[in-house]
Amino acid sequence: MSNKPNIVILGAGYGGMITAARLQKSTASKDANVTLVNKNDYHYQTTWLHEPAAGTMHHDKTRMDISKVLDLSKINFVQDTVVEIKAEEKKVVLGTMELDYDYLVIGLGAVPETFGIPGVKEHAFGITNVDSVRQIKDHIDYQFATYSQMDEKHDEMLTIVVAGAGFTGVEFVGELTERVPELCKEYDIPREKVKLVSVEAAPTVLPGFDEELVEYAMNLLESRGVEFKINMPIKEVRADGVLLNDDTMLKSNTVVWTTGVRGNPVVENSGFEAMRGRIKVEKDLRAPGYEDIFVIGDCSLIINEETERPFPPTAQIAIQQAYTCANNLKALIEGKKELEVFNPEIKGTVASLGGNEAIGVVGSRKLYGNSASVMKKMIDNRYLYLLGGVPLVMKKGKLKFY
Repeated sequence: MSNKPNIVILGAGYGGMITAARLQKSTASKDANVTLVNKNDYHYQTTWLHEPAAGTMHHDKTRMDISKVLDLSKINFVQDTVVEIKAEEKKVVLGTMELDYDYLVIGLGAVPETFGIPGVKEHAFGITNVDSVRQIKDHIDYQFATYSQMDEKHDEMLTIVVAGAGFTGVEFVGELTERVPELCKEYDIPREKVKLVSVEAAPTVLPGFDEELVEYAMNLLESRGVEFKINMPIKEVRADGVLLNDDTMLKSNTVVWTTGVRGNPVVENSGFEAMRGRIKVEKDLRAPGYEDIFVIGDCSLIINEETERPFPPTAQIAIQQAYTCANNLKALIEGKKELEVFNPEIKGTVASLGGNEAIGVVGSRKLYGNSASVMKKMIDNRYLYLLGGVPLVMKKGKLKFY
């Protein structure tokens, strides 16, 4: 057996993949055994999933084989499910085996936050992974196809309720406004028969986002037929729709749940102190009380000292954390005591609204419409570049060649 330390990375999301890619490029891949664990043999772009869910992008565009992005002669890849982390024993329990580690990176991603509302798990769809979004698209297509063949029409088949008007909810509704006219044409259904309803418990769409941009987004989406129900919590999700807080029943065969996320349940089930499945990490991204465990992405909680609120768990932050995490692992392997402090640098936030429309804030600039949409594509392509250079951008990027 080699005396090299074992680094185990759990999860091949944005954080896990970039950490592995950075270690692969550094001396750490020679000085340590680096193992990446993921339940699928592919990585997928979580921030793109609203597009295949609506049917405006093929789901394969969002995913990439881990073996084609990472050099598996330098990184060991184990395809398995993480069951439990035994921090005191420095072991990870997988579905079929156990792994010992000297250093652990928890990047297990998130699960939908239901807030304890009855019926969500039973009756609502979630935009969570490649298989879930394929299911949503197929389900919507089936509703339109069936409706078109029925003598007695049931309008709830053409009513799509999107619960939650945060980023994912608004981006998904935006894509639906592009897709619905195509479905109507395909199945000879009048567009006015289709209802797109966005339901949000908070007093505003895109809570925390710039008010002018929110107004632009709402006006645009309303002009495309979206109905907003703001300040309207959902009491229950039922097989035939959602019961709203004012006791009205919104009948629908398609309820898509996008009300936010919580960290992977493995974190809490393994005994870590967590808030909504997220560990409040130290400044060097380590779990409190553990010198050998780093936590990144959706499983980590970082407080924004300016607002005294947690930073939202975004791909942008996960990618930045991965750089710091990889540098700190390299430092520990080399026996250094001083570790890098993680300072998130929010370069900008852009939400797509379907087609060539988007809204965003980059630095102090507000972006609307096509210029925001171009910025969104640049951000997406930049991630691919960081992960796999120009070849990956050419293969998977959002590019238009004229």
